This record gives sequence, structure tokens and C-alpha cells, in this order.
Amino acid sequence: MPTFLYEGRTASGKVLRGAMDAPSRQAVIDRLRARRIRPIGSKIKEKGRGLSREVTLPTFGRAVKHRDVVLFTRQLATMIDAGVPIVQSLEALSAQADSPVFGRQIREVKEMVEGGTTLADALRRFPKTWDDLYVNMVHAGEVGGILDSILARLAVYLEKTSTLKRKIRGAMIYPATIVGVAVAVTLLLLVFVIPVFAELFSSFGRALPLPTRVVIALSDLATAHLHFAFAVAAAVAIVARRLHRTERGRAAMDAMLLRLPILGSLVQKASIARFSRTLGTLVAAGVPILDSLAITSVTAGNKVVERAGLAVRESIGQGRTMLEPMLQSGVFPAMVCQLVGAGEMTGALDRMFEKVADFYEEDLDLGVASLTALMEPLVIVVLGTIVGGMVVSMYLPIFQLGSLLSS
Repeated sequence: MPTFLYEGRTASGKVLRGAMDAPSRQAVIDRLRARRIRPIGSKIKEKGRGLSREVTLPTFGRAVKHRDVVLFTRQLATMIDAGVPIVQSLEALSAQADSPVFGRQIREVKEMVEGGTTLADALRRFPKTWDDLYVNMVHAGEVGGILDSILARLAVYLEKTSTLKRKIRGAMIYPATIVGVAVAVTLLLLVFVIPVFAELFSSFGRALPLPTRVVIALSDLATAHLHFAFAVAAAVAIVARRLHRTERGRAAMDAMLLRLPILGSLVQKASIARFSRTLGTLVAAGVPILDSLAITSVTAGNKVVERAGLAVRESIGQGRTMLEPMLQSGVFPAMVCQLVGAGEMTGALDRMFEKVADFYEEDLDLGVASLTALMEPLVIVVLGTIVGGMVVSMYLPIFQLGSLLSS
């Protein structure tokens, strides 16, 4: 008879581990339940099966794509709404998952639910796939008996946040690409093109025009110290990344980001839209306001907005309103504060935050479109000035030589 290793929880919450001889895994679960021990399904494994055991390879970064989680949420909501039991729903979704890692995680969740664990507690084991916001909303749905509608709301929220992330990424990538192209073209001219002209001009035997001398000096500097420049740039990037990982460093960088012209306004709008969408979704799902603010602040994506959200949470914890700390923070515009104040008075705080999110997402769309329209002529002017200036500087001695020969 095979031996199974098991884990389970007693009524007091204590975890018990042990081994049991049983004809099957289901028999182990039945015996544990008879002893009033709640089995943890994913921890019940047959002992010593050699190569037949499941081998879990380590994964790096986020193994499960955001799109897979959105699709899983939408399908699970539909199946539960149709009356399919949750265990069968999870079994079906694990079988059709595109990602093997995601399929294995869904199977483990199914086994834990089958063993008596709540869905929220089972999902909590995989924080990289299902974050605190997701788990808390599922918990609220299970407690309130409205899991299908909560999952449907979650799917809508995830789709909207995914769209918002793409907009933010688009707003950041375009300026970065333009700067990268300008730097690459300039280095190409300075390192490979200008030295050829400089060698040609060295045989002229007369003083070169000032613009030509300046460009040749820049070329000599770039050629001689290019490796040093790359090393300095790499060191700056490493230091900036390490500073960003610290609490104080990230707060300083996020505050500086908000003060940038044009781009800072887009970052602020994106953070407020994400903050409002998340908080409105959690409040509408029945998650307590203090828990909602704690989760929302962390997911705002900006330390300045996060601290403002935590200040609002502290104010509510002391029995005050949300409006006063939001006004004092200087992060939230007057329109947002007015809508929140109206939402508190009318008891429609969730709808007000959703309206704020809708407004700022639309405003972000317009901002990204304006930035794109602004950058297109700007890149033409910048690249034209750089390349044209270098070309003219290199041809000035040739023009000068031509005028001397004609005279």
C-alpha cells in the first residue's frame, strides 16, 4: 500500500504534517476530514515515486502573463454564473491554460479548494499571479455570496488597467526612442564620419573655420573617451536602479518625475486614474475602506501618490473624512477632491471614483496623442539641427577652398 505525505489544519488553525498508508489520495483526504483536520490538497503527495513525481522548475520574473489572468477571471466568472461548481470550473480552466506554469498553479488552487480551503486563501499562495487586490476582492465575493459578479467586475478592472499600462508605456517609449535615435546618429557621425573629413582637412595647410574646429574637437573627444562615456552611463544607470529600490530613493525619483514638463502631467494623470479605478473597484466589491486604501496606495505606481493615499487612510482611521487629507496632499486636483467629497456625502464613493478614473483615462489618451503630435516635428528639428549642423561644418572648408581657387 502506498504511503502519502500530508499537511492539514486543525480547527484551531494549527498545521499538522505526517505520513499515512492509504490506497489512494482521496482516502487520505477522507481520513483527515473524519479526524476533523482540514486537508491541504496541494500538500498531499505520494511518497517516493522517483521520476514519476512532478518536478517543479524555478521560474524567473513573472511567469504568468497578465492577459492569461484576465482570461481566467472572465471564464471563471462565466462558469460560476452558469452554475458550474468551482472545482469543476478550475479543473476545466487548468486543462485549457496556454501556459504550463499557469495550468499547474490553477491545478494546485483546485486541489486546495477541493481539500476545504477557500478560493481566496488558495489564490494567496501565488502572489505574483494573483495580487492582494485580487485576493481581497475574491474573499469579499465569497463572504457575500456574489463571487460570480465580483469576478466579472475584476475582469473589467484588469482589462482597463491593462489598457492603461499600454498607454503609459506608449507615452514613455516614444520620447525614449527619439532620444535614442538622436544619440545614435550623433555618435555615428562623430566616431565614423567626422574623422574621415578631419584627415582630409589636415592637408589643407590653413586654419579651419570655427564651426569645423568645434565639430572635429567633439569628434576627437568622442573617439578617445567613448568607452569611458559608456562606462559612466552604465554606472549612472546601476546607481539609479539601486536608489529606485530604496524607499527614500524611489520617493525622490517619483517626485522628480511628477515635476517634469509635459511628461510629469501624464504620470500624474496615470497614477490618479489607477488609484481611482482600484479604489472604486474595491469599495464597490464590499472590501472595507481602510483595507481598500491600503491596497490601492501600494498599487498606485508612484510613491508620492502612495503616501497621499496612506495619509487619507490614517485620516479615516481617526474618524475624519477623506476630503481634508486629499486637499492637503497637493497630489489630487480640486476636481477629484470635490467629487470625493460629494461621494462621501451621498454614499456613492465607488461611483465617484469610477467617474474620476474614466475622466483621467480619457484625459491621458488626449495627453499621449498631444505628446506624439508634439514630438514628431520636434524630432525633425532636433535631428535636422544636429545632422545639418555637422554637414555644414564639414563642408565649410571645402566651400572656402573653392572660393580661393576661383579667385
